[in-house]
Amino acid sequence: MSMGAFPKETAPLEQTEVRRIGPDLYAEALNRFRTLLERAQRCGLPEPTAITLATTDGQGYPSDRTVLLKAVDERGFVFYTSLASRKARQLAANPQAALCFFWQPLMEQVLVEGAVEQVSDEEADAYWASRPRTHQLGVWASWQSSRLDGPRTLDLRWVEQALRFLGQPVPRPAYWRGFRVVPHRIEFWKRRAARLHERVYERHEAQWTKAWLAP
Repeated sequence: MSMGAFPKETAPLEQTEVRRIGPDLYAEALNRFRTLLERAQRCGLPEPTAITLATTDGQGYPSDRTVLLKAVDERGFVFYTSLASRKARQLAANPQAALCFFWQPLMEQVLVEGAVEQVSDEEADAYWASRPRTHQLGVWASWQSSRLDGPRTLDLRWVEQALRFLGQPVPRPAYWRGFRVVPHRIEFWKRRAARLHERVYERHEAQWTKAWLAP
């Protein structure tokens, strides 16, 4: 069937015209995201806060990995990592990132793109204090992304740190930080029959705008 054979009301378009413009769209997008996350948390997924985080280095070479969302509010989406990690080094060279949330039981996806900034020490300290002690010790034991002689090396380092901090609180290392993705684009995707999937695109330029996209 040629493109001209599509009825006018169903002709595929790369992007529809903008439907709405206004500052309230960002709050609307965050509320929709929170609702989806709450639904995902009720689905029995082992890690409903898992995200694919994509970054690039200073030469533009991309890489991605899975991290966990630790906070979301009007300031953006937060995850934590070591400054020694590959992703942190790439963000230092190019502080832009993309996030992809995909919840298969819901068959819904959220894409977030934006600039990246570090969270404050106070915010990082508060989250660090909520982590299990075993996880805190794991941060001290692992110089993230560095090479190891084998898995036994990491186990021994963990024991060393457990003895080091025996009987006292485990402090947050200065190299363990939170990063916030401040979105300038959010896209929602939802499966529909006949692969006529729903895509809603929201972008902040001078102000937030909303449009529907062809799947």
